[in-house]
Amino acid sequence: GTVDEDLYNRARRDPLSKDYKRDDMHRSTLYTMDANNNKVWVDTTVYTNQAVDSDGNPIEGKQITNPDNLYGTILENPGQDLDMGFSNSKGSHNAIRGHTDRSRFIIKERINVYPDTLCWVRDFTYAFHSPMTKNYFWHTAYDNYPVVGVTWTQAKAFSVWRTQIYHSWLQSNGDLFVNDFRLPLESEWERAARGDLEQSQFPWGGPYIRNASGCFLANFKPMRGRYFEDGGFHTVKVYSYNPNGFGLYCMAGNVAEWCSTAFDESQYEFGHDMNSDYNYEAKDGDHPVKKRKVIRGGSWKDIGYYLNNSTRTYEYQDSAKSYIGFRNVMTHLGRGGKDLDLENGEEIQSDIQLK
Repeated sequence: GTVDEDLYNRARRDPLSKDYKRDDMHRSTLYTMDANNNKVWVDTTVYTNQAVDSDGNPIEGKQITNPDNLYGTILENPGQDLDMGFSNSKGSHNAIRGHTDRSRFIIKERINVYPDTLCWVRDFTYAFHSPMTKNYFWHTAYDNYPVVGVTWTQAKAFSVWRTQIYHSWLQSNGDLFVNDFRLPLESEWERAARGDLEQSQFPWGGPYIRNASGCFLANFKPMRGRYFEDGGFHTVKVYSYNPNGFGLYCMAGNVAEWCSTAFDESQYEFGHDMNSDYNYEAKDGDHPVKKRKVIRGGSWKDIGYYLNNSTRTYEYQDSAKSYIGFRNVMTHLGRGGKDLDLENGEEIQSDIQLK
């Protein structure tokens, strides 16, 4: 091909190193062809801060001995060629932008679809023949029981799947997409648990765990070894106890619930009230401490202390327990124009109830 004039002027000097001149095999790779098919030796030396004289030769420059190490970058990915960046070791005037496979920046996880159906046995060895072990995950009698046996990563993956299903349904009806389903932040969970009672100790309000009739107000372990004193020997139907002020059931007891927040004892010291999200995407090889995720609400096997709205504890993100479940939340977008009287600017009363 045709050689650039400036490159040709530089090549006339043939300033190759002695090592290159002694090595004919190496030297044979350091030329190009001019318009008349004549070999032209190419200067592979790179200069910085250089000035060029009338013949196109660099002067007062600083020589770089290994320009390939400084100006070129090659990223290797098994199974494919991947070049990124460029090398100007041959004096190219026009740098060609490299390319990269964007999929290498996508974090992929392999997550089991099904819950751990033997979580009851893993938590309680002698429960192998119990009805919960045999029937909990398939029998219709447990349709209104809370989900258990799912890890934090499974709960997060379910939220993504649920979002896709819901958006597909919205699209089929010609509606706009909404925000994604997700696990709640720890601060969001506590706000929901209080039920608009800012100073309440428990979701139902007040400092007591019994009502005026002496009945327990949640499914937990009220006495030493007496699981059944509250009416539930293990998990119970989610409507077994009254909801809180927001209409939410089982914000205390029955099963503890995963939050998206990573657990740290000192989080309240460095967290910001404008952005209380504290998260860490732990990998399989990370230390177990980095895999701790917040759980809230207490469960059927916990004492009353864990039913407190402000009590926080943790479990490891890859653990599936018979006493930990989850619920989804969605960031509220507000109401559309069809819900408003646009002429008077007043809200139209609706019979829609949030559940």
